[in-house]
Amino acid sequence: MKVGISTASLFLRRCNEDALPLLAQWGVPCAEVFLTSFSEYEPSFARVLAERRSGVEVHSVHVLNTQFEPQLYAEHPRVRADAFAWLEKAMTSARILGARNYTFHGIARLKRTFREHLAQNAQQTADIFRACGAFGVRLCYENVEWALYNRPGVFSELKKGCPGLGGVLDVKQARITGYDWREYLAEMGESLTTVHVSDVDAAGRMCLPGEGTFPFGELFSRLRDIGFSGAVLIENYSRDYGQEDALRRSFEWLAALSEKP
Repeated sequence: MKVGISTASLFLRRCNEDALPLLAQWGVPCAEVFLTSFSEYEPSFARVLAERRSGVEVHSVHVLNTQFEPQLYAEHPRVRADAFAWLEKAMTSARILGARNYTFHGIARLKRTFREHLAQNAQQTADIFRACGAFGVRLCYENVEWALYNRPGVFSELKKGCPGLGGVLDVKQARITGYDWREYLAEMGESLTTVHVSDVDAAGRMCLPGEGTFPFGELFSRLRDIGFSGAVLIENYSRDYGQEDALRRSFEWLAALSEKP
């Protein structure tokens, strides 16, 4: 397994084209690139990032969910077609960056009128999975409190219609939903490709890994038990720490812990 950092952890501190060289300077081997605007989905921007990543492996890409992901499930054909056009751009960029995984939220639970239909959603997800696969990228659903996969059980239902679906465990989002992160990990199992980690202190405040109470030793042990070979990525809010060097130290602590038996 690999340990790295999501560029989301540097949001509003450094843009992606500056974040990747910084991670390279710190010796971070892999990253998730959080593409945050329509202009960043353009392949021309991906080529800039590819030139500046300085040897950092781009394990996965992530996009700002509400910009087109929910519309991939839309009933209106024109809305859906436009969303798939943006997906194609994002996946073209992922291929340029060498990313093999797409961290995905899908439907956002933002309206009271939303009603989930998991059997139908699974078939729609299969269409999205195939569209990503055409670019050599695996669609990976993340557990997110306000999105479709908001509780254990949803992932299993989606996989019935999309067997190749990958999973992304976010321990922060597990805390928010109130379900134990171990339940999500057990459900995703060998489908797990990526883990987003952060920490929380005794007062319940988010902090960097190594500064709180989360049982990272147990996490790594459980990941080894399932033969996990993906990436464990620090994904904190940039307000969770002071100087950027704190993020570097957290990465070094986490990487060293991951190597302990």
